[in-house]
Amino acid sequence: MKEGDFVKIDYIGKIVENGEIFDLTDEKMAKEKGIFNPNIKYGPVSIIIGANFVLRGLEHALLDMKVGEKKKVTLKPEDAFGERNQKLLKMMPTSDFKDKNINPYPGMPINLGEVRGRIAAVSGGRVKVDFNHPLAGKTLEYDVEVKELITEKKDKVKGIIDFFIILDEKDLSIQVSEEVLEIKFENKEIPKSVKKMIADITKKWIEGIKKVKFVEEF
Repeated sequence: MKEGDFVKIDYIGKIVENGEIFDLTDEKMAKEKGIFNPNIKYGPVSIIIGANFVLRGLEHALLDMKVGEKKKVTLKPEDAFGERNQKLLKMMPTSDFKDKNINPYPGMPINLGEVRGRIAAVSGGRVKVDFNHPLAGKTLEYDVEVKELITEKKDKVKGIIDFFIILDEKDLSIQVSEEVLEIKFENKEIPKSVKKMIADITKKWIEGIKKVKFVEEF
């Protein structure tokens, strides 16, 4: 693989210290392990090498792989979600949560504006909130397989969209004409910020596309 390649990969991600699976693309295994999530679209994931679609360490491993190859990759924290940062542990008064009708408990995920955290402890009128990524400080192991190299422009566009949005095939129309790409979403309203992200990535990584149009019909 090389930077800029569009590929489909399958993977199973585990925490080395306890073998816990934290992410996978295999629906059958997810059901067997009791971790199936009906809100997730399972199956091979389309990514762009070099576009930070996956962890840096995993991306580096993919550069040395070929289509059809399988590999076990171990990622130290610095190549995954980073080391834990004690400065991201914050003490907050319980009253801050009570005012918002929130009854805090250990392990509870919370959103404070655009910042996500997890409650680590509740004691003596204070709440300890951990804003580290849940996998920070963990050594991870991936079983990864390169399934396919994507070469057609239309399939590349679909791969980018699939990475950010869960859609049925019937709810998406893609037309590529010379330098212009037209995308039409059916039965689903997509935020402007997501559309801009899709457009920016498409123009950067798909050669020849200089304009992206999102079409609405009434």
